[in-house]
Order: sequence, then C-alpha cells, then structure tokens
Amino acid sequence: MFETRVGNWQLLAACRGEDSAYFFAPSYFEKPWEKNAREAVAKAICRRCPVLQECRDYALDVREGHGVWGGLNEMERRAVLREQGRQAG
Repeated sequence: MFETRVGNWQLLAACRGEDSAYFFAPSYFEKPWEKNAREAVAKAICRRCPVLQECRDYALDVREGHGVWGGLNEMERRAVLREQGRQAG
C-alpha cells in the first residue's frame, strides 16, 4: 500500500514543478517573518492541491520532520500527531 500511495498522488500534486524553497527552510537562519511569508506561499499552493489529504497523510505516516506537507508545517504536524495519540490512548 505504501508504495502505491507514494507514486500516484505525487504526480498530481500542485507543488510539482514549484520552487521547493517555499516548502523547506533555507540552510541559513530564517527570521520568523521570513518563515511565515515562505510558508504562506507554500500553504497557498497546498490549498489548491487535489491531493492535499494524501500528502498530509503521507507526511504524518512517515513522521516527516521537515517542510510544509499537506498544508502543514513541522510543528502543526507534531500537534496533529500528539492529538491522534491522545485520542488513541
């Protein structure tokens, strides 16, 4: 199942062909306003994505630690995982 999810949905992603710099932090210190602006662009692309949920599910499943995936940044994904853990426990 995992193999299929990775291959098929990524081909339909709205971010395909976009500048990855919007989705991932630079290698230098990023000021908070720069991070917010960069992520706002990434999230705007995500909002128009036909496979947003598949992307988000993938990032949560593999515990992706970097970047904007499925419209969520690293901290937002950690919060979702914490909440899922509380509901399961």
